[in-house]
Amino acid sequence: MMKEIHSYWAYLVVIMLAFAFVNAIMGLNKKREFTDKDIRIGLFTLIVSHIQLLIGLGWYFMSGPYKSLKADSASVMSDSDLRLLAVEHPLMMLIAIVLITIGWSKHKKKTTDASKFKTFVIFYGLALLLVLSRIPWNQWFQF
Repeated sequence: MMKEIHSYWAYLVVIMLAFAFVNAIMGLNKKREFTDKDIRIGLFTLIVSHIQLLIGLGWYFMSGPYKSLKADSASVMSDSDLRLLAVEHPLMMLIAIVLITIGWSKHKKKTTDASKFKTFVIFYGLALLLVLSRIPWNQWFQF
């Protein structure tokens, strides 16, 4: 059940992260005022991603890839599919959530609307790139 929750919640994370990124690009390009709506989009993305982190950590330490990594790390590292699930996916997702958190923290210190949008574009955009690069796509639509 934990795997299904993690998988379904991931859709929400990707959608919110993409939405926050596109919203920031549009705000920057149109030179819009950074409003409460923009704050809420960024904050909701932060919250959703942190919930996913907690779900993912719970699932990870119960999963087969983690147990395999503990038992025989050499064979895990030589198998690209297993390495993705045991090492690459968790590490990149953790880095992505750190980037989201840094972006959220840094935007609050900015004084201009453009710099707030730019901070979201950079940090949320890098996080989106990392997330999309390490989703196990072969399992993504298998429910």
